[in-house]
Amino acid sequence: MPVGYLLNVVVVGAFTLVALAPPSRPVWAARSAYLLGMAVTEVPHVAAGIPLALATGFALAGGDLAASASSALLLGAAGVVASALAVVAARGVKARDAVADGLRRAGVAVPRPSTWWAWRAALTPLPVRPRRVRRVAGLRYGDDRRQRLDVYHRRDLPAGGPVLVYFHGGGYSSGGKHWEARALLHRLADRGWVCISANYRLRPRAGFEEHLADARSALAWAHEHAADFGGDPTTMVMAGSSAGAHLTSLLASAPGSRLSATICLYGYYGRYYGRTEAEPVPSTPFVLSAVDAPPCFVAHGDLDTWTPVQAARDLAVKLRAESSGPVVLVELPRGQHGFDLFRSWRFASVLDGIDAFLADPRVGVAARSVAAEPQLQLQGKERH
Repeated sequence: MPVGYLLNVVVVGAFTLVALAPPSRPVWAARSAYLLGMAVTEVPHVAAGIPLALATGFALAGGDLAASASSALLLGAAGVVASALAVVAARGVKARDAVADGLRRAGVAVPRPSTWWAWRAALTPLPVRPRRVRRVAGLRYGDDRRQRLDVYHRRDLPAGGPVLVYFHGGGYSSGGKHWEARALLHRLADRGWVCISANYRLRPRAGFEEHLADARSALAWAHEHAADFGGDPTTMVMAGSSAGAHLTSLLASAPGSRLSATICLYGYYGRYYGRTEAEPVPSTPFVLSAVDAPPCFVAHGDLDTWTPVQAARDLAVKLRAESSGPVVLVELPRGQHGFDLFRSWRFASVLDGIDAFLADPRVGVAARSVAAEPQLQLQGKERH
């Protein structure tokens, strides 16, 4: 029996198993399963399908799988793993129906799907920045080394585009502005938006009040400087993933936030670490009034083993009961945490849903067609 091929099948099979059926308890096992299986969950054909196919091809071509009972058993096991990967892939493709259902329930028009969207997502699963989008990296919005942000904008600097301010995830303990939701930043910037992705101070050096202050400071920076990159600061959307969605949900209900809409991806919406009802500053949106909250798009995987989907459902119920704007809740079938790390089938569907949400007349912040203006002299360093 070819040991190398056996190890390949076992390893790919193990990663596929945690993507297909991750444990929900205990907490350490659930979170380990997410970390181990996140790539296979979102891009199974790349993360596991290609290695398995190549290993099988090389083993067959090299004569390592000569006719024998053990070789037949090993090929059968590889077939089972390939079938499991097909199931994982089908889950990602089904996200499109879930997005359409969430839009319909909120009264948002469902866009007509492209006939080749699935092939495009399969062939371009990495969030590559479009050539006409520039990234200006490492701009300061405060004195701390973590108080930095990146700006994504069209190179021709069209004037008057809406502004998106995005905050990363990481449980307030890790993460960075260049990881999640890059496909969202790229897409909107390519359409004339000015997109800002901000870092913020992390635990244990900073606590909840510092996180919240940094988010407010980044928004204030965007209001002051977005026009320098062609943006219209009167039309501003705040977005975030995981902990960033937690920040977004809090500021959405804060007086004077001046937000046109919010986007929350696989967020945690409970109280901050160790806090109780006696906390001096509310750290959960469930104790804040949402009467003045802007329209909101919430997306969450129903197999999320890091932050269970129920909190997203509860947040949508609260927003619908108290706010007047549309609230879209998308429950991604068998979706996990961190689904915006890649431009996968799942996240491509979510992106189309966000497009439809932003274009809804009740939201009204879709990128406008604007004339290009002369290139301005900008500070900061561009990253390719």
